[in-house]
Amino acid sequence: MTPKIRTTLFLAPAAAWFATMLVLPLIVVLIFSFGNRSTAGGYAPGFSFDNYLNLGARWAAFRNTLTLAPEGTVLALLIAYPLAYFLAVKSNPRWRLLLLVLVIVPFWTSILIRSYAWIFILGGKGLPSLISALGLGTIQLINTPFAVLVGIVYGYLPLMVFPIFVSLERLDKRLLEASADLGCPPWRTFLSVTLPLSLPGVATGCMLVFILLMGEYLIPAMLGGGKVFFVGNALVDLFLQSRNWAFGCAVAMSLVIVMLITVTVYLRLIRRMGGTRDDVSLM
Repeated sequence: MTPKIRTTLFLAPAAAWFATMLVLPLIVVLIFSFGNRSTAGGYAPGFSFDNYLNLGARWAAFRNTLTLAPEGTVLALLIAYPLAYFLAVKSNPRWRLLLLVLVIVPFWTSILIRSYAWIFILGGKGLPSLISALGLGTIQLINTPFAVLVGIVYGYLPLMVFPIFVSLERLDKRLLEASADLGCPPWRTFLSVTLPLSLPGVATGCMLVFILLMGEYLIPAMLGGGKVFFVGNALVDLFLQSRNWAFGCAVAMSLVIVMLITVTVYLRLIRRMGGTRDDVSLM
């Protein structure tokens, strides 16, 4: 048996699983997206671009998703990086495992329960009541983009922390010592050594959080109160309430295309940054 045939046999089960569970459903969604809504709801065979031409009817959902998902990813990164840096570089190794467990403790509770907790915190009897009692005026936090942003950053923060932590933990500490011995201040060492070498973890964390946020449904539904909804909420409405499966498939395919373009551009940017860093280091 040649190595090529052996490799093909090893990859065949995974390829079959991939084709069945990912490619085939996408093909079905693509075909449905050109169809029509039947009289009683659901799907009626046909071929038309009307569903794609009518995507503007769900522009609010796309706008919220394409705005809050990147914002949530960036905020999660800004919070997660210092935390991951502390855990990987500055924390006592004896306490590191305990601190990592504390990071993932929220995942031990359902996101539904955690969202209800934020409803109380951001609701009228939570922070707004405290702010009002301090004489700082009245403010509404729940059912706003701010509430949704808080919820998604809180919910997905561990997924950003761990890839960055792994990259920083594998960092050769001798490089940091060499940089200090050569007279580099801490900020220069961070920008020249730590940050570039941790970019793979940053890229992985951003990919995980961004892709999941693009399809988020529960947090906008609970913390947005029906006023701030994502494409995921629009899809639930189209498939379960309006029963317009063809239009729902068109919306879903449009979201997939947007994600593919965004992820492709992001990966090329990261690869270019990595290539530039290597060229500079060789100089």
